[in-house]
Amino acid sequence: MPVLRGHHLICLYFFAGEGYAAEFIENLRSTLNAAKSEPIEICAGADDICRKCPYLKDGLCRYNKNAEEEIKKMDNAALRLLKLTPGTQIKWSGIEERLPEIFFEWHKSYCGDCDWKIACEKKKLFQVLKSNQFQRA
Repeated sequence: MPVLRGHHLICLYFFAGEGYAAEFIENLRSTLNAAKSEPIEICAGADDICRKCPYLKDGLCRYNKNAEEEIKKMDNAALRLLKLTPGTQIKWSGIEERLPEIFFEWHKSYCGDCDWKIACEKKKLFQVLKSNQFQRA
């Protein structure tokens, strides 16, 4: 069973297979494939994606000085928007159904200055949700 933290529940929908080291990309792909076929367990903190990240040190993200704090805030926001809590299980389709409802707030709060935004924007789902977002505004 794949174990995923809050923001990965959203961001994995837009994974484009680029912008990362090869080992990390392979781990993302295999975790994503497992998430699509098995229930996902929600966690707080480092998850199956993080375990192959070169910035994970002693269980904490060291991407930059404030990364761990920022990621925890993102995780908490994602779980609040998705109405999920650590320890629960959900199917991939259950998250996908909730994306249209939460995308406007997520995009406004977290996509603007994300280092991986360019990769996400290439995904059709991202483009559709973003287009719908501007129709709502």
